[in-house]
Amino acid sequence: MLIGRKVPDVTFRTRVRDESIGGPNPFRWQDVTSADYFGGKRVVLFSLPGAFTPTCSTYQLPDFEKLYSEFQAEGIDEIYCISVNDAFVMNAWGKSQGLANVKLIPDGSGEFTRKMGMLVRKDNLGFGLRSWRYAAVIDNGVVEQWFEEEGFSDNCDTDPYGVSSPQNILEALRRKQAA
Repeated sequence: MLIGRKVPDVTFRTRVRDESIGGPNPFRWQDVTSADYFGGKRVVLFSLPGAFTPTCSTYQLPDFEKLYSEFQAEGIDEIYCISVNDAFVMNAWGKSQGLANVKLIPDGSGEFTRKMGMLVRKDNLGFGLRSWRYAAVIDNGVVEQWFEEEGFSDNCDTDPYGVSSPQNILEALRRKQAA
């Protein structure tokens, strides 16, 4: 259980739109740190095995996007999706999903995921090293609530999903608010 633990200090290599570049690919590299993402805010971070994969693209990411305002009503400033994919893949996935609210974090080398203790092998699917599916409520860089799918293991035969669903996290936030 990671409750009370500070998130790892990592620098993420992102690509951001910069119209001054011009041309068909007006993006530049920008380093963004854990402190930039998590400092001074209360966020939901959810992680998944890969961009463009079925459960992630059909349910998890779209449902977080749809429920964004409900998370804000529960005191959440941002919702981040992290995956062991590079910035190019994450940007293309975000564009294909029409995201307006959820922000994608590329963990291309898996450093953040490894330091969170959530890196697993998915060689059985041809993925290599990826993230186990989990979510967390993080307040100013410290894990406040933790939602980890059952069965954490390398080369898991199934892809459990439910504990880290946005509906489950919203319910937990509402219970905590009511208490």
